[in-house]
Amino acid sequence: MIGLKSTLNVIDNSGALLVECVNILKNKVNNGVGSVGDEIVCVVKRARPISAATQASVNAVKVRKGDVRRAVIVRTRKEVRRPDGTYVRFDDNAAVLLNNKREMLGTRIGGIVNADLRLKGWSKIISLAPRVV
Repeated sequence: MIGLKSTLNVIDNSGALLVECVNILKNKVNNGVGSVGDEIVCVVKRARPISAATQASVNAVKVRKGDVRRAVIVRTRKEVRRPDGTYVRFDDNAAVLLNNKREMLGTRIGGIVNADLRLKGWSKIISLAPRVV
């Protein structure tokens, strides 16, 4: 359950390391609480440092500290109940940054993601993840 002011780790290679949720973009069903597969608006709190050499390269860092971006939640500490009765819980909250067209900002994913993303229409994230639980 991700709410206002929640912090999430970023597990893609966009350049951000830590983001803070400022809005959940979905129907007002769960009183402003987001879960796996929901889109959020977030502020980049910590990003990788940018040197002059990397700024000119093709793989330049795409985000800076203070940028406001959209993201999709891929892991939550709060357990999620599946239809077969099992519960899935992770050690941290994590997200993947998106651009304005709802496409991934990074090109790689460096961590485990929840399999429930497939049901919410984020199969691109599932296909790039090294492990799906």
